[in-house]
Amino acid sequence: MADIRKIISQLAVGEEQLLDTQFLAPCVREGRVRTRIGGMTYLFQPQPQNFEGWAIFEPVNENVAAVIEEPILPQIAEYLQLLMPIRLHLACVLQGQTWLAYPVNESDAKQRTGAAKPVPVHLVTKGSQFEQSVARWDGDCFWFEEIDRRADPLHSEKLRRALKELILPQDVRFKGMTPEMRTVYELVSRNIKYFDPNLQAQQRLQRALKMGGGELRDFCDRKNYWLVEWTSGSGEHHSSAIAKNDLTVMSAGICLSGEDMKFDLQSLVGVVENR
Repeated sequence: MADIRKIISQLAVGEEQLLDTQFLAPCVREGRVRTRIGGMTYLFQPQPQNFEGWAIFEPVNENVAAVIEEPILPQIAEYLQLLMPIRLHLACVLQGQTWLAYPVNESDAKQRTGAAKPVPVHLVTKGSQFEQSVARWDGDCFWFEEIDRRADPLHSEKLRRALKELILPQDVRFKGMTPEMRTVYELVSRNIKYFDPNLQAQQRLQRALKMGGGELRDFCDRKNYWLVEWTSGSGEHHSSAIAKNDLTVMSAGICLSGEDMKFDLQSLVGVVENR
């Protein structure tokens, strides 16, 4: 059986040693920093509390560690070399220097970290949307290291151009595009109003009806089709079931002698007008 007095004595020595130790650590805003001494992990509230970045800390007491100075780049590089490298596509800023990112290679990410999913990567000091970067994983958090010099910069540029032109995720195509690039593009597009599925559907239905001379009043999602409420140019109200994939008429809402599916939403307006 372990001598409890010996263990307490060792802990006391460790705490004394801790207060005399300076350590290098990364820190996110409103987060805590940690270090490991004598096999024990210690967590501290940084001082100042709103600090974000890399720093050399010194414990003030067992709960608080103060920023002493900014480390030089070789010190940060040496720290990061101890961690697992992971290549990630930068997606969008979450807050401060923390970005949402997605693995460049899903299979590799699963092998290294156990999962392939969107992750926050901290202390991103440079880089832009869709750019490929190298991060380091400490078993809990991802820390930005550098922009991946192995990546083709044209790929991220093409994704940014597609986003600027409001091209839907399923329609983005170029040589060298990977499934992971499409996934990160989808992640980014979710936060843009134009890419909202309901808004897309509304604009699509409005466009088809206006080309035929009608006007959209409302629509409801019925899984495989939309129930569309619309008016003709003469102000006549109609309710029609319209297929989502190609806007084919499934049920016109008026008698077309069983030939409803010969028309799409645009041509249906003309049929109604010419009855």
